[in-house]
Amino acid sequence: MIAQEPVQQKVSNKGKFYVYWGWNRGTYSNSDIRFKGENYDFTLSDVTANDRPTKFGINPYFRLDRITIPQTNYRIGYFFKENYTISIGVDHMKYVMNANQNVLINGTINTGSSYDKVYTNENIQLVENFLTFEHTDGLNYINAAVNRFDDFSYLIGLNSENFQINLTEGLGAGILFPKTNTKLLGKERHDDFHISGWGVSASVGLNITFLKHFFIQSDVKAGYINMSDIRTTKSASDTASQSFYFIENTILLGGRFRLF
Repeated sequence: MIAQEPVQQKVSNKGKFYVYWGWNRGTYSNSDIRFKGENYDFTLSDVTANDRPTKFGINPYFRLDRITIPQTNYRIGYFFKENYTISIGVDHMKYVMNANQNVLINGTINTGSSYDKVYTNENIQLVENFLTFEHTDGLNYINAAVNRFDDFSYLIGLNSENFQINLTEGLGAGILFPKTNTKLLGKERHDDFHISGWGVSASVGLNITFLKHFFIQSDVKAGYINMSDIRTTKSASDTASQSFYFIENTILLGGRFRLF
């Protein structure tokens, strides 16, 4: 008598919704930042920046009135085909210009400050009374994405409808809606949310789904951000612009479900 191979239990995804919440770490390429106003127009070259992770703890990572303080990710999506989803979400990253770094400056400052002059490829140190620049509440990338999910559990000998290992890849695009904290040349800072530009991204990740409905997922996302209209002071004529690449690593907790 010939033994039959076990048939893999398939879990149907089409028609399901999913949601997740998680956290990220980000890295950023150097960028040129241009600052423009009524009495100044200058560019800082190859400015470096880092993210600003919140120290892990129950408060604020899991306290409902504080969970948006860390670098977070949240998303809702829909399986419009068995292996494809469409989704919308927010990558709440944080971008902090490194203080006291030395960069090249080109342009003109004529604001009545000690920095007034014409600069041509000169070194300048980014001290606090000259410039503080950060998107810390945050570098909000509001994006739509299309992802593909492939269950490869059977390739490693797993055969259960209650446990799947999925590879996911996706493409996304959206807008940047940062709350930028800037102190520039002694001017009054502007610290409100403002649509500042756009971004595109691509991701690859590993999704582990258990008990059919719950999952843990880890993604690596790479992208490009172009912000041409960053508010820097209370005056609408004072703006900054920059573009840079980013890599984001995430850990996510979520669930899949049907509404009907």
